[in-house]
Amino acid sequence: MFYHIFYPLRDIWFGFNVFKYITFRAAFAAISAFLLCITVGPFIIRLLKRQNICENTSRPFAPLLDKYHGLKSGTPTMGGILIVGSILASTLLWARLDNSFIWLVVMGTLCLAIVGFIDDYIKLYNRKKEGLRAMTKFAGQLMIGLGLALFLYTTQATTTRLYFPFFKKLVLEMGIFFIPFVVIVVVGSSNAVNLTDGLDGLAVGSVAFIAAAFAAICYVAGHLKISNYLAIPFVPQASELTVFCSAILGSALGFLWFNSHPATVFMGDTGSLSLGGAIGMVSVLTKKEMLLFFVGGVFVIEALSVIVQVIAFKLTGKKLFLMAPIHHHYQLRGYDESKITVRFWIICAILAVFSLVTLKLR
Repeated sequence: MFYHIFYPLRDIWFGFNVFKYITFRAAFAAISAFLLCITVGPFIIRLLKRQNICENTSRPFAPLLDKYHGLKSGTPTMGGILIVGSILASTLLWARLDNSFIWLVVMGTLCLAIVGFIDDYIKLYNRKKEGLRAMTKFAGQLMIGLGLALFLYTTQATTTRLYFPFFKKLVLEMGIFFIPFVVIVVVGSSNAVNLTDGLDGLAVGSVAFIAAAFAAICYVAGHLKISNYLAIPFVPQASELTVFCSAILGSALGFLWFNSHPATVFMGDTGSLSLGGAIGMVSVLTKKEMLLFFVGGVFVIEALSVIVQVIAFKLTGKKLFLMAPIHHHYQLRGYDESKITVRFWIICAILAVFSLVTLKLR
């Protein structure tokens, strides 16, 4: 919005020319989202408490884990409203609104937040701890991913080619299979973040590192000279997604202000489903779907630990981990919650840096 208001005034005062630069708007998108979070956060937390929108964290099926998480019962949840609100407000303020990619990620993030909100609402007010039926929630995510895929495929807003890290000439033309592939990326990413959201600050802190990495990737992918130099696909509209990713970064850090151990608010599915889906959508739009496995490596590991646990138990009747996702395995082994979280952040930071290095290692 600010771009469309102030940039046309550059002839009146040269200072308004700064609104042309993506780096300027991205930086202020991050700052705005952060400040919005920490300013509005206390009010939202008090409101959630007054409405008794609080998490039941007891784990009667896992007594050992319950001694860690049972004490967290009564902590306000649905804090994802704060995250999503900050991201969308900051993006709409600082991004160019004539960019179709911006509207795709804004609408996709909002729709996933609504699915998560409904899930949280059912858990809280209908006293159904499991929330939405798994198939119903999956169907909602599926429709959102399918909507994005069909739009991109029919409008040819982006190529249907699949590019691989480390290889300049290894390209796969997916054709019609691009549609299910996009759905898998968006839904998989959304659920992976949801599975990771089990310790104070773990998911949102990891998202901050990933958003920072993708902010750089978006800028590079949307810059003709840099993308040609690095021999990566040039995506003209991708550069504006730098603003969106920066808003995610600022919002994640702002929410971490309250969600760090001991957390005073949880994001709930409202936040985790939308954040994961947003990351997946950005990877699709920038043609970095395969790089997402490196950037979001922590989320991949968390999701794989659940899949492996289920397969191992069905085949052998034994559990490979004490509990899945894997962060609970380490908790049950006696590791302090903060130590697990920080170590996962370290891994996430290393993977983010490595992912940026792969842009040159081709």
